[in-house]
Amino acid sequence: MFFFRLLSRSPFWLLYGIADVLYFLLLHLVRYRRRVVLNNLRLSFPEKTAAEINHIARGFYRNLTDLIVETIKMPDLTPDELRQRVRFTNAHLVQERLRAGQTVIGIGSHTSNWEWIPSASVVNGIPVDSVYKPLSSPFFEELMQHVRSSHGAVPTPMHALPRQMVARKAVPRVIALVADQVPDVPEQAYWTDFLHQDTPFYPGAERLARSRNLPLFYTELVRIKRGHYELTFTNIGDPPYIDLPPGTILNRYRDALEITIRQNPADWLWSHKRWKHWRGKYEKIEVKLT
Repeated sequence: MFFFRLLSRSPFWLLYGIADVLYFLLLHLVRYRRRVVLNNLRLSFPEKTAAEINHIARGFYRNLTDLIVETIKMPDLTPDELRQRVRFTNAHLVQERLRAGQTVIGIGSHTSNWEWIPSASVVNGIPVDSVYKPLSSPFFEELMQHVRSSHGAVPTPMHALPRQMVARKAVPRVIALVADQVPDVPEQAYWTDFLHQDTPFYPGAERLARSRNLPLFYTELVRIKRGHYELTFTNIGDPPYIDLPPGTILNRYRDALEITIRQNPADWLWSHKRWKHWRGKYEKIEVKLT
């Protein structure tokens, strides 16, 4: 832990030098999940040539290694530095809801540097409970807790969210969900077409919005240049949901995410095994969204 805290105090020019070395190692020597990355890209973009796929893959490794050093750097960033590096285009859309005493769901994805979003939101006057899947390593779990809470965001393990909803019900805030991971129980996932493939999504975001009557915003983060991002909120759900067909909110999220990925394909996390499940693998699919 001491080493990472010391490294976080390093200037960006040094950290990006480390990222450049990591990029070379992961791409050319370690070949980190190279087969998974290329297979995901080929299936998602069947219209692209081999040269175009390889170009996106190289960009992905650039984004991944920048993400690593920028995440380490986050506890050392001042609020002013974070505000300069993550520019909000329409923060008022969420701030108005919070001032009215309303809690909001923010649904994002593993694009660009998603780790900076909760902290950047907090320093822009938007309290955040950041929901995450706990890591299996106790050391890295402690490290990420330190990083994610460094500016006042509240890291919340997925299993603790129901209890947190009760404990903090009087606190208007954003409940931040990263919803493009592989569901733990695919039989209870919401299945839909995504990037040309039959894909399971966590149903929790829509279920939470409907059960608590909470508005839901898609959170899009786009890289402007190295270490600088632009964040935009898009409303994709407003209560009451009584007349909204089940699956509508998740379909809106899917559509918004696919547009984001197609516009900046190298910035998504292509190394995770997003399509290791398929619907025909299971005898029964049972989805509850209400």
